[in-house]
Amino acid sequence: MSAPLGPLADTWTVSFVPADTSKDASCAENCTCSSCSLLAPTISDLLNDQDLLDVIRIKLDPCHPTVKNWRNFASKWGMPYDELCFLEQRPQSPTLEFLLRNSQRTVGQLMELCRLYHRADVEKVLRRWVDEEWPRRGRGEHLRNF
Repeated sequence: MSAPLGPLADTWTVSFVPADTSKDASCAENCTCSSCSLLAPTISDLLNDQDLLDVIRIKLDPCHPTVKNWRNFASKWGMPYDELCFLEQRPQSPTLEFLLRNSQRTVGQLMELCRLYHRADVEKVLRRWVDEEWPRRGRGEHLRNF
């Protein structure tokens, strides 16, 4: 019996599967099947957009007693308490650190967290990026180099 490939399998799939793979018409909006996962932008993709990152950081970095922030998101995705405290002490944005550590997840998963924590402001920014900016980025461009 062989061991599971884990994240390496996803990296291989994204790197080598043709970019013209299309979404199955029977799939739901938040489908996680392999075909849809190939088309979904990841947090890694949005890390290349400095303007978007600045907006997300402005919205999620501040600590407020009644507004959910990066800390709630990171905790929900399993970041231990000690690590949360460590990130708060670092000079770099804790939101950016959280995104870097979860860069393999999809933007859709991040939007689900926004809905869970009633952060419609952040979800709106992400939705606009997915609908307008992501399609312009030539998602499969790096495949033409192989």
